[in-house]
Amino acid sequence: MKRVGVIGGGQLAWMMAPAAARLEIALIIQTPNATDPAVSIANETVLAPVADVAATAELAQRSDVITFENEFVDLPGLKQLEAQGVRFYPALSALQPLLDKWDQRSFLQHIGVPTPRFGAVQGDLTSEQLNAFGLPAVLKARRLGYDGQGTIVLKHLTDLPPIGSARTAEHWLLEEFVPFDCELAMMAARSINGEMVTYPVVETQQVNQVCQRVLVTAEVEPAVVEQMESIARLILAQLNYVGVMGIECFLTDDRQVLVNELAPRTHNSGHYSLDACVTSQFEQQLRAVCGLPLGSPALIHAGAVMVNLLGYEAATCDYAAQRHQLSQLPNAHLYWYGKTAARPGRKLGHVTVQIHLFKSTSENQQVRIKS
Repeated sequence: MKRVGVIGGGQLAWMMAPAAARLEIALIIQTPNATDPAVSIANETVLAPVADVAATAELAQRSDVITFENEFVDLPGLKQLEAQGVRFYPALSALQPLLDKWDQRSFLQHIGVPTPRFGAVQGDLTSEQLNAFGLPAVLKARRLGYDGQGTIVLKHLTDLPPIGSARTAEHWLLEEFVPFDCELAMMAARSINGEMVTYPVVETQQVNQVCQRVLVTAEVEPAVVEQMESIARLILAQLNYVGVMGIECFLTDDRQVLVNELAPRTHNSGHYSLDACVTSQFEQQLRAVCGLPLGSPALIHAGAVMVNLLGYEAATCDYAAQRHQLSQLPNAHLYWYGKTAARPGRKLGHVTVQIHLFKSTSENQQVRIKS
């Protein structure tokens, strides 16, 4: 049995479990808390922070290969383990330009991938510097930002945060505010031998920089799909990447794709694949890092809608009544991550509703949607 170590024990590792069982893969999880979602499905657990390199050395002793559920790692420390023969997929050299948003944008610019205009924060960000860059603008944390945390939209000079809180050069970058038509995302995967597959392009709908919904439809123009597939294949090939990657983009009014962020792991925008694709993103990740042939990313339904179930209050509650109601929706698949506490914006679960097409019996054989 192949043994895969996973750094991180949240819902992304938890959702690997069904595929791991089918592929006869043991999951060994490194995570800080015994209540973290993936502990309940792990074959073995190393209870330690994800950036604890000594714990990762223990994880390596129990695993054939190590992959990642999040990016909150000590990369220099992990390189010492890699030098000793520990196998990481994606390789640490592929992660190196992706963990810091400045490095990520610089890498994309270097290989010719279009991104929003960006610039360095020089010293303390002042109104003069911001005026020179232009308003509106976005101030982004270079490391460890997620789900809207570490992102500040600056529409007016009065939106500047206090000096010392979010305006020091080593931690932040500036980015132009893109008046996009919509936001798109794509999951892509690459195997050890260079085989690549791309999943359908989806529309993501954000509220306060947190993804609320993912729409999987056939309405994205072929030219836009071609742009995103080309970008995905270029990025994965340039990095010699092994595993699954989430690619988040803006689509402008003139139908140009601008890459916003890369996630070197399975991603929220690909959760629909559990119920709407031949091979889920989680199975694909395990296939890639274990040297197995990649599976088909094709849709098995006409489309799907994935809705994140976000906390709206600070509470300890399992929301059983609400979950029961959601589970009764036609063609719905509910995933509850088993987190012990809710807080505003925290991802507690998701629900995917499959969209089926069927032909009517009318004379003109119109196609209708039943959800």
